[in-house]
Amino acid sequence: MNLDRKNTPSISVNLPAKPAASVQKKKRMKAGTFQYLILLLPPLLFFVVGMVIPLIMGIYNSFTDWDGLSLEKNWIGLTNYMEIFKDEMFLNSFKFTAMFMVFNTLIQNVAAFLFAVMLDSNIKGKNFYRTIIFAPVLLSPILVGQIWTKMYGTILPSINDMLGLSINFNFFSSPDTVMTGLLIANNWQWIGYWMLIYLAGLQAVPKDIYEACTVDGGSWWQKFIHITIPMLGPSITICTIGIATGSLKVYELIVASTGGGPGDSSKSTIMYIYDSAFMSQQSSYASAMSVIFLLVLLVFAFIQLKVLRKREVEL
Repeated sequence: MNLDRKNTPSISVNLPAKPAASVQKKKRMKAGTFQYLILLLPPLLFFVVGMVIPLIMGIYNSFTDWDGLSLEKNWIGLTNYMEIFKDEMFLNSFKFTAMFMVFNTLIQNVAAFLFAVMLDSNIKGKNFYRTIIFAPVLLSPILVGQIWTKMYGTILPSINDMLGLSINFNFFSSPDTVMTGLLIANNWQWIGYWMLIYLAGLQAVPKDIYEACTVDGGSWWQKFIHITIPMLGPSITICTIGIATGSLKVYELIVASTGGGPGDSSKSTIMYIYDSAFMSQQSSYASAMSVIFLLVLLVFAFIQLKVLRKREVEL
């Protein structure tokens, strides 16, 4: 059977074309993603070179006997780690750092919280008071250490003599009072920083809640306990973890004020690690201490975060 192709009707199927706007949108998204990656590349490179690679090298060096100067490194396994727990100086420095962290966290949290509550009220001149309390944050810890060394050594004793008092302000001269002197200096500098975080949390609390409590006959104390503190749960988490981890890493303040003295009574863990690496040329031993200290920081921060976050959820 012969079919005449000329008389056969042709069937054409018109496929729907992709909208031009959709194609352009995808191109813009790809171009935007590429631009973001380009912008991310420099900080990522600095992070890898400045953090990741030194961390890996430090962990490797902790298993060697490297002195920090020679090219020779001999693998000694866990010897450095076993020596750490026999090192009385390391244990004393860790004990001092832990005590400094506990006292510092309690004092700064409570003081910053109370200042924030007071300066969130309608008190006159509150912006001026906020500025005065926050101003020391702008100073470096080195300068703060030098300021308080001068305060304890010259200024406060002079005021003491003028008033005819017999108060011993020379806190940095005795192992029994050096912790108090460092806590005063450190809290003087950082309370204003954490106060601002609490202030931000207070100003985010809806005023309707306080008004409803007032209508129900709630007192100021009831508002404080049942509204203010629970609503500041995220701020408490941030401040507690920030103060605690920062206290464990204290270094500049001690170097500029006590130098770890009198004796070694105020030598922090970071300071002892530094002295071991650069003064005693025990870089591998210092690397092992750094690894242990890093693990302590991570575990401590994780436990704090889990406990405080759980408290936030319950509230």
